[in-house]
Amino acid sequence: MRLQKYIALCGVTSRRKAEELILNGKVKVNGKVVTQLGTVIDENKDEVRVNDKVIKPEENKVYIMLNKPIGYVTTLKDEKNRKIVTDLIEDVKERIYPVGRLDADTTGLLLLTNDGDITYKLTHPSNKIPKRYIAIVEGVPTKSELDRFRNGIKIDGRYTSKAKIRVIREYENESILDITIYEGRNRQIKKMCEAINHPVKKLKRIEIGELKLGELGVGKWRYLNDDEIEYLKSL
Repeated sequence: MRLQKYIALCGVTSRRKAEELILNGKVKVNGKVVTQLGTVIDENKDEVRVNDKVIKPEENKVYIMLNKPIGYVTTLKDEKNRKIVTDLIEDVKERIYPVGRLDADTTGLLLLTNDGDITYKLTHPSNKIPKRYIAIVEGVPTKSELDRFRNGIKIDGRYTSKAKIRVIREYENESILDITIYEGRNRQIKKMCEAINHPVKKLKRIEIGELKLGELGVGKWRYLNDDEIEYLKSL
């Protein structure tokens, strides 16, 4: 088994983050630091350490949906001592981590799991999993601005994929938008809205693929049901 996949299966972090740990010299196999991506190990014989701690696969896979409140960050440690999303998850003995990220001031649907394969499927750009948001922005976008958004906008030096956007409600100085993107670039929606001159005031994620936030209260969480887990595994 490839080393980064093994690290993910152990519930340490996602496969992509596991690659970063390897490249940064944080991983040892049988006592020796390994920095080569693609290293193959025997999961039944080799000892793997991350940050000098022996890791083993999580036998019980956990899948959780959280309605993230404002002010929480989607990392497991924060150098600024901000609140982290796992603080909201109580009585779960397995080590879980967020799938992807939401900014501290963004609310809504966040998945947490210890299943590295599922995390990889949901976050790898090639899979183009739709993510739907409700945004309150300054002003009301024109038809031409909406078309620019839909067709892809150049941010951080490259164009975004095509997206969906529609105006749900208009007010004098702001509007409510329904937005779906198929990537997960850093602060993507905020940067896209800024590019069409309508900065985001509030942002909430309500869907990831076929998973819907529904009536889950802010700061509340629940385990995914069997149908939702089956959907994730079918990706």
